[in-house]
Amino acid sequence: MNPILSQVRSSGIIAIMRASSSEMLIEAAEALYAGGVVVIEVTLTTPGALHVIEQARGELTSQMYFGAGSILDAESARAAILSGAQFIVSPSCNIQVIEICRRYSVPVFPGAYTPTEIITAWEAGADMVKIFPASIGGPAFIKALKAPLPQVEMVPVGGIELENTASYIQAGAAAVGVGSSLVNDKLLKQDNFAAITRQAQEFLAQVQLGRSKS
Repeated sequence: MNPILSQVRSSGIIAIMRASSSEMLIEAAEALYAGGVVVIEVTLTTPGALHVIEQARGELTSQMYFGAGSILDAESARAAILSGAQFIVSPSCNIQVIEICRRYSVPVFPGAYTPTEIITAWEAGADMVKIFPASIGGPAFIKALKAPLPQVEMVPVGGIELENTASYIQAGAAAVGVGSSLVNDKLLKQDNFAAITRQAQEFLAQVQLGRSKS
């Protein structure tokens, strides 16, 4: 079994990170690791994102996993994989992105929203399907999708907060993708990495709470 998928299933959290420098992102990643979150998506909107991924994989523990997010096409996916990205996340269902990831045996989480998009992504070889933007439908939408599609592992992204994480997990989400409510510019500019560690621990606790209620 792929260790990245095992870790996502186990922890239930993918940290989505954007930072203005590779140094800042690596420090934030270390803070997340201290809090128990080890799967990190670096979005391509981060300056020099591919270099950041390459640097992070070289400097940080092998027990951390770095993927590339906001991937829109197969060319970007391949470039990210060759730079060391260990998984690929897209906001949309691009079949060629899924195919290139399958070719390189790299986990892929394409984005989808409607049942048709979700099934299209799943049949094309998605490892998990990113439900985006999850904030529009909320946990009730995930629960409604899971009823006819129990076999699809769904990862809601967009609007995930500490207060609603347990509800998403209870509704059937395999994991959640957490962005600014876990790592944000304010904390990074303040060098408040201790707060990032605490928040990581709190999000993990909410995942466990949601699973206990499922």
